[in-house]
Amino acid sequence: MKKIIVTQEKSAINRTLRQKRTLVALGLKRIGHSIEHDASANILGMIKKVNHLVSFKEA
Repeated sequence: MKKIIVTQEKSAINRTLRQKRTLVALGLKRIGHSIEHDASANILGMIKKVNHLVSFKEA
């Protein structure tokens, strides 16, 4: 399965609780933090919900 690297670009301050929990579920803790995930449908759906806060690229 493909791998993607997700990086948090913007802060979670003043965001909805759902968006904050999505960032935590992705494993992101702070701005500039990156983590590698499999490109599954679940992960891609979470990225789509917070795409204004994160950036991603193929590993």
